[in-house]
Amino acid sequence: MAGRTRVSQAAVAALCLLLAALVGCGGGPAVDAARAEVQSLLDRRAEAVLARDAAAYARTGTRDGFDNLRAVPLADWSYRLTDLDRTGDRATAAADLRYRVDGHDRSPVVTARTLSLSRDRDGHWSVESDRPAEKSGQQLWDQGRAQAVRGERSLVLGVGQSERVLRDYAELADRAVPAVTDAWGAEWARSVVVLVPETLEGMAGLLGSPPSSYRGIAAVTTGATGGGPRAPADRVIVNPDAFGLLGDSGRQVVLTHETAHVATRAHTSAATPLWLSEGYADWAGYRGAGRDPAEAAPELAQAVGRGEVPDALPEDDDFGFTGDAEGLARAYESSWLACRMIADRWGEERLGAFYRAVGAHEGREGAVEDAMRGELGVSPEEFTLRWRDFVRDALR
Repeated sequence: MAGRTRVSQAAVAALCLLLAALVGCGGGPAVDAARAEVQSLLDRRAEAVLARDAAAYARTGTRDGFDNLRAVPLADWSYRLTDLDRTGDRATAAADLRYRVDGHDRSPVVTARTLSLSRDRDGHWSVESDRPAEKSGQQLWDQGRAQAVRGERSLVLGVGQSERVLRDYAELADRAVPAVTDAWGAEWARSVVVLVPETLEGMAGLLGSPPSSYRGIAAVTTGATGGGPRAPADRVIVNPDAFGLLGDSGRQVVLTHETAHVATRAHTSAATPLWLSEGYADWAGYRGAGRDPAEAAPELAQAVGRGEVPDALPEDDDFGFTGDAEGLARAYESSWLACRMIADRWGEERLGAFYRAVGAHEGREGAVEDAMRGELGVSPEEFTLRWRDFVRDALR
């Protein structure tokens, strides 16, 4: 029996070595070789995208997606293979796609992708599909052929929209940029990228969330907070269903609000409460719009008319899109009036300084309190009392 055991172990070892040579058993040299081959394939595919070379792209596998990207002005496009799950002549690759939009992204946008691969009889790998990884949002070109319209201070990318519609968005964004710069200052990129999908479902796909989360929301802005000047450009993502219901003035307010988020992003951190970031964006959006408080804050005005003046500034949870619509509106309106009060009583420059001071704090605890005392000279309790009086006076 002992002799048989030794023979069996030797046979197993020999078999594993043979399988390793054929399909990469045990993660040895064959697996490393396959990873290198796949990375080389992805490098060639990326080079074809940047060169707009359809033939070279087709030599790497499926042509799906190539035409969708033609209009997007790309400065960089690359893949970094992060994992390879191989079974014989088929494999699934996980990769980080890194790309920059020319003229707007100072650093690359990074998004996770899943690629299905196959190997032919000659041992050459090719891409069969390239899709967003699980829990990653789509890119606009995943939804169809992207169109591009450049404004003086904006880039608008759309799917399923006419050039005239995209031009209208560019004109709104071009007016929003100088309006925000006048309020916030010039220390930001002073340009904005707007994404216009065909439907609400397309917007939700870009955000990796169910459509119900954004029904009735005209637009959102995505981006990393506290990213500094080298962060990629934020994206303003439009819900065309809700945006189309707005009048001209409302559309301008929305685009200016979202552009304010782009401008303030580098000074927005985990220490910044949503009442301040959303209230400031609304203040910038309504600044110069000629709206009186009752027009801009109808839900809160009705509550005040019933004698229901809010007791405290909104909490972050009050801004959830899936909650009560009227409560969400009151949260935004209350926050706007808090920022308007600071601008009216302490000055617009002091409002900006307060925002920056909160964002510069090491953490949420004490951030607002310290900034109120340092920039406004009041305690949080005194600020809340003044704000409640301001709301009552503005809306009665």
